[in-house]
Amino acid sequence: MSNRTTCPYCGVGCGVSATTDSQRVIAVSGDSEHPANRGRLCVKGSALHETTGPEERLLAPRVDGREYGWNIALDTLATRLEAIIHRHGPESVAMYLSGQLLTEDYYVANKLMKGFIGSAHVDTNSRLCMSSTVVGYKRAFGGDLQPCSYEDIDQAELMVLVGSNAAWNHPILYQRMVAAKAANPDRRVVLIDPRRTATADLADLHLALKPGSDALIFNAILAALAQRGALDEAFINAHTEGFDAALESAQATAGDLAEVARQADVPLADLEQLVDWFCTTERALTFFSQGVNQSSSGSDKVNSIINCHLATGRLGRPGMGPFSLTGQPNAMGGREVGGLANQLAAHMDFSQPEFIDRVGRFWQAPNMAQQEGYKAVQLFEAIERGEIKALWIMATNPLVSLPDTNRVRRALEKCELVIVSECMAHTDTLELADIVLPASGWSEKNGTVTNSERRISRQRGLVPPPGEAKHDWWIICELAKRMGYREAFDYTSPADIFREHARLSGFENNRSRGFDISALAELSDEGYDALKPIQWPVNEQAPEGTPRLFADGHFFTPSGRARLLPVTPQAPKQQPDSEYPLLVNSGRIRDQWHTMTRTGRAARLLQHHAEPFIEIHPTDAERFGVEHLQLAELHNDLGHYRGRIRISDQQRPGEVFIPMHWTRQFTQQGCSGSLFAPVVDPFSGQPESKQGRAALRPLQMRWEARLLVRKPLAIEGHWWTRVPLSHCTSYRLADSTPVANWRDWCEALTGTPSLWLEDLSNGRYRAAGISNQRLEWILLVEPNQELPDLDWLDEQFSREIDLDTRRQLLAAKAPGDQATGAMICSCFQVREPAILAAIAEGADSAQALGEQLKCGTNCGSCLPELKELIKVHAITDKSA
Repeated sequence: MSNRTTCPYCGVGCGVSATTDSQRVIAVSGDSEHPANRGRLCVKGSALHETTGPEERLLAPRVDGREYGWNIALDTLATRLEAIIHRHGPESVAMYLSGQLLTEDYYVANKLMKGFIGSAHVDTNSRLCMSSTVVGYKRAFGGDLQPCSYEDIDQAELMVLVGSNAAWNHPILYQRMVAAKAANPDRRVVLIDPRRTATADLADLHLALKPGSDALIFNAILAALAQRGALDEAFINAHTEGFDAALESAQATAGDLAEVARQADVPLADLEQLVDWFCTTERALTFFSQGVNQSSSGSDKVNSIINCHLATGRLGRPGMGPFSLTGQPNAMGGREVGGLANQLAAHMDFSQPEFIDRVGRFWQAPNMAQQEGYKAVQLFEAIERGEIKALWIMATNPLVSLPDTNRVRRALEKCELVIVSECMAHTDTLELADIVLPASGWSEKNGTVTNSERRISRQRGLVPPPGEAKHDWWIICELAKRMGYREAFDYTSPADIFREHARLSGFENNRSRGFDISALAELSDEGYDALKPIQWPVNEQAPEGTPRLFADGHFFTPSGRARLLPVTPQAPKQQPDSEYPLLVNSGRIRDQWHTMTRTGRAARLLQHHAEPFIEIHPTDAERFGVEHLQLAELHNDLGHYRGRIRISDQQRPGEVFIPMHWTRQFTQQGCSGSLFAPVVDPFSGQPESKQGRAALRPLQMRWEARLLVRKPLAIEGHWWTRVPLSHCTSYRLADSTPVANWRDWCEALTGTPSLWLEDLSNGRYRAAGISNQRLEWILLVEPNQELPDLDWLDEQFSREIDLDTRRQLLAAKAPGDQATGAMICSCFQVREPAILAAIAEGADSAQALGEQLKCGTNCGSCLPELKELIKVHAITDKSA
């Protein structure tokens, strides 16, 4: 059976066509009719069916470590929450939500807390990625209103990407940029990013600026626009306010391009080229993402970008505008229903008493919250102080994703009542829960999401939830009924909730709020089920949706004019010093998603990068005495992070990059958040997660090993990383203390070896355990990280071990096989040796490699690596 749904990963919001049997998704492909992706999927989306099985799922509610039925679990939760509220008041309870929730889940969560319990302490992990954009858009446009459409990519003449590695983080959108560039080679692309990421492959110009200097660059552009007569005076006069103050600030802080180039640490000629292109190109589209948002001055950076578009009237028309690339699949949907602590539903907030009154009257709310609640970092600080006694965490893993994770752990350990709604059985946060509620996951959820271009899409339930797992909206409503709010939460389906959400969007709106989907308020159940992707506003004036906002020059500020803001660039708060001399940047890698609770289940998604790493410039590697692929440790006064050194000249000297994904479920001391201080933007509350500081030291390991086991183990006392494979689990192990007797070590952890091979003089030991002709485990201790690849060994766990295979096991490879090499193309499982062989045979372009091996022909994320291999090895071969 086949059905259409949407991908649960990034904010591109790709449509998915899924094939199912009665219990699980068995295949996925891109939905060719969905306008966001036109049938393409990235490697993460293509592997969705590999992450949806019932294995490692939460299957029953737990209270204080014991399993119970839903009635007892919900009755207990209601009783404990009511007791805390009775003793300490409604503001002693809080919720921490997620962009993984569907809009309908978000809506009832906010309604219950803000309207009926009476606490506005409801925040979301969207605070960590897009809240500075929300502030910037609201200050400029009068609402959280992203003006652009993906169609603008096809029509833009200049695309500027700021703090956005779209090639890895929004790969389908990036491939649309690649196609647009190929269709018109005169189209210019600029990347503004301290690192030379995979996205730089598309760029005509890369400004590897000093971290945190983005606002300085855009202030310089604004000052240059005025100096060169490139302003749209008519638009400024008719549709904006605040221009003079914004320009004065830009001229004062960035009027001298040579000084800006010096402060931003970019070549003056490159800065002049960017300024020239922006001043002379009308159809300019500026994309920005976490590199802008995750800053202690992210809101001002967003407004510095918007200022340049308002000063030139470049929005509301094809091919132009300030375009936020949202991180999560439903970060925008969550904002629509008030998911942030300073928001109310339907794009209202706590800033005006009439908003509070309007939402309260619509909900008929008995305990309407009257002021905004704590933002994410503040929220966990309040928990640590003992001010908040109960926290309900839904579909997120704050013990990994928040800054200063050790402090977050202390706060949750101290909290009187921690409730976690989660679909997976093992997360760092789940370990600290008092009440555990099994929730449905992707492929089971039923509702809507809103992507980065304001497009609402249906995420459909394809298979039933396993065990006793329930939908989040159902869990919330059942709790609300037990707390005495039955009538307000007596929904029978997500369609009921969506219709109420749509009615509220139009309630007393009269074009005073940009978010309006009131034309969908009377959808039948059948109409809701069949809802096609549509961009809001969807109302009487635009029943078919709205590709672009502000085409009429009307904004949602009190004056109806857009606002330019004076921006004074601010340096990041976390700065290196003599004790912690390295700047630490964090971010995503190509094949993983957030804290790996889903993507970590798919073996092929861990083939590109299988363990945490520290990417460092060659001069810093020499300075700190570390070698490529050596294990090392970053540390500061907050915590430690261990990973494998990757030396790269694509890093700026003095700066390192670490991935954000690894958790205690997958490694020892690999949590990036442990290094970042809880420094936040004063307006948005968004943490400064792109700018930490640390010292680096090499880890002098006496041995490294690979351990493959049929069932996962609890590893203690060694550095380790875990990678699930198709038929077993692989551990990478290392330690600075030698093992006196490897046979004793095996017997203590895995059992008595059936086979073993010792060459201790060369640091080599191999052993395997076989039971009933089945391989149970194999240990490979090797010098100098010379560990074999895993494909053949993994396969042996799925079959009987005959005599010939026994002889081959300790060789750790099939007869005649060579090492299989690094995985370059995860979509089609193409490894480096095959690519190098094709290059040696004459494949001199990514297109030629794609035609021969298929690599790079699906999501395209590996294209920059393919081109680099061609560049290096084609030259080497010719010179030979």
